[in-house]
Amino acid sequence: MLDIGEGDREGRGGMEMARRYGYKEILPCTAMVAVECSNVVINILFKAASLKGLSYYIFIAYSYVLGTIIFLPLVFLFNRETTLPCLKSPLISRICLLGLLGYSGTICSYKGIELSSPTLASAISNLTPAFTFVLAVFFRMEKVAFRSSSTQAKIIGTITSISGALVIVFYKGPKVISSPTWTSSSVSLQKPLGSSQSNWIIGGLLEVVAYLLYSFWYIIQSQVMKIYPEEIVVNFFYNLSVALISLPICLLAEPNLSSWRLTPSIAVVAVLYSGLFGSSFSSTVHTWGVRLKGPVFVAIFRPTSIVIAVVMSAIFLGEAVYLGSVIGAVILTTGLYAVLWGKAKEEEMSSDNESGSSSSGPLSSCKVSLLRSHSDEEM
Repeated sequence: MLDIGEGDREGRGGMEMARRYGYKEILPCTAMVAVECSNVVINILFKAASLKGLSYYIFIAYSYVLGTIIFLPLVFLFNRETTLPCLKSPLISRICLLGLLGYSGTICSYKGIELSSPTLASAISNLTPAFTFVLAVFFRMEKVAFRSSSTQAKIIGTITSISGALVIVFYKGPKVISSPTWTSSSVSLQKPLGSSQSNWIIGGLLEVVAYLLYSFWYIIQSQVMKIYPEEIVVNFFYNLSVALISLPICLLAEPNLSSWRLTPSIAVVAVLYSGLFGSSFSSTVHTWGVRLKGPVFVAIFRPTSIVIAVVMSAIFLGEAVYLGSVIGAVILTTGLYAVLWGKAKEEEMSSDNESGSSSSGPLSSCKVSLLRSHSDEEM
């Protein structure tokens, strides 16, 4: 009977360990890949809807209004005991700045996709860690020690990432993978745009500006979370601020109310998917991933969006893959992982220093007490 009880306890302990491993290791990886897939799907749906006449002003306004509606009941459902922030606090001004940066970046991003392709947007998105590192150094949020291997890796990775992005933007090159012949409807969708070399360059530059603005957004977001660490409330106010910014701008840019009707079915699907998964799912999962595994873990999954975008754009939009995109993506991804390696190395060194200082503290105090006791005995 005792052996059976011990066996049951060991079995329960093994199941508990397996559950913890699944929550801390398998689930975050699956969630991050799902987020990258959903972001690529949003870009592809918007591309298809824009080819059918959907304005990116209207698309952004509808998406953030829907995101605000989704987060509103969640604020009262999951934050009953949390007091809402005061409207006169510096938190609201920072959230409004988040909304302005987020809206400006989204405008540049979707206009860039309209002129180029979702694959280009996914490749340029890997500039985010490099841009964030440069801005953190500029705002003195990160120290630079040029003799440190981690700092050298981050600097070299930043330069390499920017070089890869420039290759993608300014060198299109010949086709490596032609558009599939069986996607006749997709090819007909792509023909009206006729993405020329000039459109490709302008679209790529707009994507670079967009992800530079997103890097500013991450820095302000870190300040907001230090002041008020409630992700759902912050996301609600962020979506609300973007909706309040986008609606009047959209009315000025699209004064004809008939253009606000989502007549093609692909436009309705794009807006619903963006509101549900772009404004809600992605931001929540990213915040959870940063809290559970850290920002380096979340950024590691960025390059998976390139592969996903290439496959899905070829299948659903009939887009070809060009040599410049392949070469630039390889260079950019190499630079990305150099920046991430440097960041991980720096965090490892800081954690070792903290553990060393904490362990040296008791030892030094112990030595002092021993010396004192020895001197007392001599006296």
